[in-house]
Amino acid sequence: MKLRSLLALALLAGLTSSLVAEQKPLRVLVVAGGCCHDYANQKEILKKGIEARLNATVEVAYVDIKAKDFKGKATQPIFEVYKNADWAKNFDVVVHDECAADVTDQAYVANIVNAHRNGLPAVNLHCAMHSYRWGKYGEPVKAGADNASWYEMLGLQSTGHGPQQPIAIAFTDKENPIVKGLADWTTINEELYNNVQVLTAKGLANGTQKIPEKKDKAGKVTPAKEVTSIVVWTNEFGPKKTRIFSTTIGHNNATVEDARYLDLVARGLLWSVGKLEADGKPSAGFGK
Repeated sequence: MKLRSLLALALLAGLTSSLVAEQKPLRVLVVAGGCCHDYANQKEILKKGIEARLNATVEVAYVDIKAKDFKGKATQPIFEVYKNADWAKNFDVVVHDECAADVTDQAYVANIVNAHRNGLPAVNLHCAMHSYRWGKYGEPVKAGADNASWYEMLGLQSTGHGPQQPIAIAFTDKENPIVKGLADWTTINEELYNNVQVLTAKGLANGTQKIPEKKDKAGKVTPAKEVTSIVVWTNEFGPKKTRIFSTTIGHNNATVEDARYLDLVARGLLWSVGKLEADGKPSAGFGK
């Protein structure tokens, strides 16, 4: 290689290193806790996985429902950070990984949702989709109803899931930078969340699960079936068209620590803050 080419490559490498060094890290808040999942470990998996992939500093807000001083129900984790009116000011994006199905304080929930309505991007994982719900949430919510705001932020309403069985994930919008170049895969046993209604979400991947035949104690047989739902999507929320990324995958630790899952979450996070290029790579200074 000619000396001039070598010098050009060295200069480019130096500029790239300089950009990374000068670019301030993304300020990421991971909110984790609640029932039904190993959040004690998953919060650490997410923090490590995000910081290994991105120029980001991850802060964790965690409610330990097994702690002696926890007085609520497992489905009612209350996070101190959300009690502050300006809780979002110190973060560029929040990762919702809480499972708070029975948190129904409308003022508390409004304080969370309003931060996103006013421009704070969000990444929503798994049980976040089944949080902050009340009323007849099993039925399609109506636009503007008092129990609709969380689903409107998500862009999709989900209320339940099937058994733990492998899910075949198929990317449906292969040109979207979040999933561009990513290969379809089949998870270990996971929960396939339903789609009660798609509001303003744009699907990026479907999940298909084969549910085996089931016989109850009375001998009644439920035939085997195959179910498909949207499992990865984006949304633009509120007057500022805040970018929201969501995936319902992520029940078990082995899935959360899977490099394919963490790559997907990292890309979704970058997209939400406008730092993902059309080829699926981080903008200069935001990758590792």
